[in-house]
Amino acid sequence: MIFEVDGRTVFAATGGQPVRTDRPVAVFLHGAGMDHSVWTLPGRYVAHHGGTALALDLPGHGKSDGPALGSIAEMAAWVWRVLDAQKIARAFFVGHSMGALIGLEAARTRPERVAGLMLVGFAPRMPVHPDLLEAAKRNDPKAAALIASWGFGPAGQVGGNQTPGLAMLPLGLRLIERAAAGTLYADLAACDAYRDAGTEIACPVLLLQGTADRMTPAKGAKAFVEKLPKTDIRMLDGIGHMVMAEAPDDVTAALRDFIR
Repeated sequence: MIFEVDGRTVFAATGGQPVRTDRPVAVFLHGAGMDHSVWTLPGRYVAHHGGTALALDLPGHGKSDGPALGSIAEMAAWVWRVLDAQKIARAFFVGHSMGALIGLEAARTRPERVAGLMLVGFAPRMPVHPDLLEAAKRNDPKAAALIASWGFGPAGQVGGNQTPGLAMLPLGLRLIERAAAGTLYADLAACDAYRDAGTEIACPVLLLQGTADRMTPAKGAKAFVEKLPKTDIRMLDGIGHMVMAEAPDDVTAALRDFIR
């Protein structure tokens, strides 16, 4: 689906179904340097099981016009303008990595409009290694290689996937490599700078986290979410940061229980 926000083109995948505001709406938010395609299977599941899916390409990503936004707060505010454009009053937010921070910020700033928050590959603080930031700033292909290498758990490093025909490491590498110049750096810098995560989130929160996540370690994510009033924590043994690729069945099961 293509529409306009702020006079610029926005793309959102809807799982092959129209946007219906009389159903529970799930807004899917991708991670740094990625796009809506990471949510293809989860989005289709929601769209074909009684919900509405809106898997967004953030500005400067995928098929959405740029430039990329410079902070998590700007991204969250933009998402609210997207929902206003689609006349969606309230939604569940499903965010991976940077997308989880965006969802958290959206819930912090407009709590009355958030039905629930699903955090995937999450940490309340996401400092970025200086070598990765520098490589991304230079548009060096090394940045994509570092993310792909660090992002997958042990199984993802050697091949195999629950989805037939997909190889995880090459898939992650190609996805990040196709990001427009400057986009990955803008995203990583925004993650590195974000400091506003608070524990005042009142909506239901589901944490889906891999125990082998080296980019957003499980310990910090679990400690943060445990302080929130309405939480469900699901730890995935041996899974790394790229949860949707490494454990698609677990993501679907979590959505089935959460989006109601």
